Amino acid sequence: MGMLQEFKAFAMRGNVVDMAVGIIIGGAFGKIVSSLVADIIMPPIGVLLGGVDFSDIKIVLKGAAEDAAGKAIPAVSINIGTFINMIIDFIIVAFAIFMMIKLMNSLKKKQEAAPAAPPAPSAQEKLLTEIRDILSTKR
Repeated sequence: MGMLQEFKAFAMRGNVVDMAVGIIIGGAFGKIVSSLVADIIMPPIGVLLGGVDFSDIKIVLKGAAEDAAGKAIPAVSINIGTFINMIIDFIIVAFAIFMMIKLMNSLKKKQEAAPAAPPAPSAQEKLLTEIRDILSTKR
């Protein structure tokens, strides 16, 4: 079996395709949650804290300057506010995934708890049933 056929067999297995779909949907979900945090949740929190925009919170290590040729040298800073936004973003994503997994587990438990169909009669039980039926007709 050639390398290409082996790769094709590997890639077409259900769990690999499911994983790829999950990664794509997870990436899109992450963008939605990032927008939720940055555009909807953080502005009201900033207003409640006196107009603070978390993304503007930073510690400037070296201010912006110009070199001898007049070229701008950007400021060097530690962006604490961006880090805070990312932590809130992570917490919301982790909580949403936790709730989704909890929902899936509860649905799986309900499915497992559903009464299973009785097992099909064995060959011996079928034979005994036939004998019983024959005997009941001879009376």
